[in-house]
Amino acid sequence: MEIQFQNISLNFEVYQKNSSPDFILFLHGFTGSSQDWKEIIPHIDNRFNCATMDFIGHGKSESPSGINFYNTDSIVQQINSVTENIRCNKIIIIGYSMGGRAALNFAIKYPGKIKALILESATPGITGDNLRSQRVQNDEELSKFILNNPIEKFVEYWMNIDLFMSQKNLAPEVILKVRENKLRNNPLGLSNSLKGFSTGKMPPLFDRLSEIKAKTLLISGESDDKFTAINFSMGKNISNSGHKVIKSAGHNTHLENPEDFINEVNNFLKQF
Repeated sequence: MEIQFQNISLNFEVYQKNSSPDFILFLHGFTGSSQDWKEIIPHIDNRFNCATMDFIGHGKSESPSGINFYNTDSIVQQINSVTENIRCNKIIIIGYSMGGRAALNFAIKYPGKIKALILESATPGITGDNLRSQRVQNDEELSKFILNNPIEKFVEYWMNIDLFMSQKNLAPEVILKVRENKLRNNPLGLSNSLKGFSTGKMPPLFDRLSEIKAKTLLISGESDDKFTAINFSMGKNISNSGHKVIKSAGHNTHLENPEDFINEVNNFLKQF
């Protein structure tokens, strides 16, 4: 399905499980797409309808050249357009990595529209001007690399960074599927996503986490020390939150240990 956002096509999918207006919106990570959730959604509590969206520059959504479409404010408004289109009650958002950052920004911009948050390997941003500048510079360089090389070379590089080393333990056919999905993305869209929604450019939200009153589940993988520490810190600042660490998983817990990820999500959803 498609909607128009400022004359740009955004792709989203709806998985209607019942006649309830209760919806969960799944948000993928950088280089991902709605396809990343396809094998998770059938196992999610059937009391909830589900929807996914392809971020701008990803999947079947358009990849415009204008960087303004990729900044934090624009992405928040794009999420809002999707939630309004599916005509749901207050939304539950499950956001992975970049999708978790987007979910956090949406929750702070539109607190009245959030029923609950499930944030997988997410971060509220980077504090410290030097660290932020360094991250922006690194992402700018990577964005140039994407445009100056075949997408196959970038995907090969990206899948082999330290953050994803634990995925080497996955079955070869799973790794191949992940790679094929990433190759379907538009290089311009990926490059612009890094330029516009870099963690260094996103306004840091550490000082605003206390504004989140919705029930929140934080998820990280036991072999992802960096994001487990970040999520532990986040949990201290989000009053109505809990933090679950998924065993035998790194950064992408729903890919590396889907069974435990699904169990934690469904246990959390029992509250509603």
